[in-house]
Amino acid sequence: MTTSASSRVLPERAAALVGLLRRNAARTEEDRRVVEENITALSEGGLFGITVPQRFGGHQAGVRTLLEVSAELGRGCGSTAWTTTLINVCGWLIGLYPERAQRDVFGANPDARACGVLTPGGTSRAAGAGQVITGRWPFASGCLHAQWALLGIPFADASGEPAGRGLALVPMDELAVEDTWHTAGMRGTGSHTLVAEDVFVPGHRVLSVTRALRGEYPTEFTDEALYRSAFVPVLASVLVGPQLGLARGGLELVMASLAEGRPISHTFYEQAREASPAQMQLAEAAQLIDTATLHLTRAAEDIDSWAASGRYMPLLDRARVRMDTATVARRSREALDILLTLQGAGSFAEANPLQRIWRDQETASRHAMTNPAVTSELYGRALLGVEEQVSPLI
Repeated sequence: MTTSASSRVLPERAAALVGLLRRNAARTEEDRRVVEENITALSEGGLFGITVPQRFGGHQAGVRTLLEVSAELGRGCGSTAWTTTLINVCGWLIGLYPERAQRDVFGANPDARACGVLTPGGTSRAAGAGQVITGRWPFASGCLHAQWALLGIPFADASGEPAGRGLALVPMDELAVEDTWHTAGMRGTGSHTLVAEDVFVPGHRVLSVTRALRGEYPTEFTDEALYRSAFVPVLASVLVGPQLGLARGGLELVMASLAEGRPISHTFYEQAREASPAQMQLAEAAQLIDTATLHLTRAAEDIDSWAASGRYMPLLDRARVRMDTATVARRSREALDILLTLQGAGSFAEANPLQRIWRDQETASRHAMTNPAVTSELYGRALLGVEEQVSPLI
């Protein structure tokens, strides 16, 4: 399947799975992992291979396609959408490594899945032609469905001196998984803690994050535009595709409820859909979702177009993508808040899926990468040409 065909077909495949994901959403949350029926359907639809190189049978689709798929899946189940998206972004990260590392993962198993934690954890020391790592990495979304893990490490050179940040690619069977993910929302992502104890990682499976932040990737396939995409903009933008989907799913639920002709309690309105306040709240929520969609689309198109040009995205554009992603998170959450008010206290009944959507949205939108205060400062400094920044993750 060509990339252009993938951009049409993959979101359609995701949309076709929304009903299944909705039916399994409660069990995914109860089991604290995505149910296997979902995993099988996603795998059969090729939705774990969106960012895998075509050389290994993947779709090698653009970031916009990935985000459109994420938003479709989010309509059905936030945890499933989040897990699928994070596995895909890890597939993209593996595409940045040297061909030897890519073959380690996809050569024997083109359907291999990876999870990842970018934040440096534990320690590493040079050993032979690689690094020995020890530590703990919490919040490894998708680890229950992965065969590989990408782990952030402090990178040490042969003399033991700090050499920046790295990302170690490690088989899951060399790691332990600690059950630590007990949360109010996104319970089904199984974002547990990964533990390594003196695990050797060969040098070709250690990516320099320090260089990646400058767009310097070791892949030999420099003609593959997807793997020229700007590092942090990709990692940030993928976090809000599922959140937009959650807001859309909430809107669909409330509209269906209004169509059933329910009244507004303590008023003379026998049908809420005929009430001006309900119509205005619904319109406001829909408009906020539209705003989020526009910002996410712009961010994705910026990432894809700069990658296609062969030039690394400039700082100001990268900062704007960070701002766009925070805006998507905020507007999606605001839309859902209005929908909950429109639906009333019944939204919080355990039998009402809207309360699960709300908890998932409230949890996901607090990810540090989409912190609106931090992203506003990053973007403001970039707009003003202030060289000193508050984070290297731009």
